Amino acid sequence: MKLWHRRPIVHAVTDARPSLTQDIGRREKRYLIQMAIRTICLVLAVVLDTPWPIRALFIAGAIFLPYVAVIGANERGKGDTPEPDDAGPNQNEIPRHRREIGS
Repeated sequence: MKLWHRRPIVHAVTDARPSLTQDIGRREKRYLIQMAIRTICLVLAVVLDTPWPIRALFIAGAIFLPYVAVIGANERGKGDTPEPDDAGPNQNEIPRHRREIGS
């Protein structure tokens, strides 16, 4: 009697990652929204006559949002699909770093 047996990993269609075109479009949209927020922060920091804490918040947004936006725009497919728990060395699929080929 076998107490433990290894079950094969079954991939469903819903596990598929979005296509490269969809992923790039999503990242571009997020980047443009973040850069628009940055531009608004910069304009508000210069134009509005507000107390220093609020102006410092606008300036911080104008300085740090580009860094956050670029990091977000450069991460390809993070968090789209969970990694298999026990992917064996003989799996018959395209490696993760080469998945954009053919999509």
